[in-house]
Amino acid sequence: MDDAPSWWEFALLSLAVFRIYRLIAEDTILDRPRNRLLRLSAGWRDVKDYEPPPEYRAKWATFFTCPWCLGFWLSVLAWLAWLLFPTETIWLTVPWAISAVVALIAKNLDPTEE
Repeated sequence: MDDAPSWWEFALLSLAVFRIYRLIAEDTILDRPRNRLLRLSAGWRDVKDYEPPPEYRAKWATFFTCPWCLGFWLSVLAWLAWLLFPTETIWLTVPWAISAVVALIAKNLDPTEE
């Protein structure tokens, strides 16, 4: 068994981890659970000069929004999954990788996307 994925598997794993990172850290669909985890009120972005509550989890917020932090640990999980279940992991990464490519194309090449 190889300890490193081929270039093609590496590309799929990388794109999948990128997409999962974006989902956890930035996509609005997970705002409610993310706000709950960080103990932020629901409409905190709409309030000018918002002051987080005392129970706000600043270190967790930094971790969940940092690509160097969360991205690293997601990459470790993806690599371990690939080591343990290489075929299944690659099959599972394909939709995530395609989703990442679609989002990157829309963000960078579609003039209607902002």
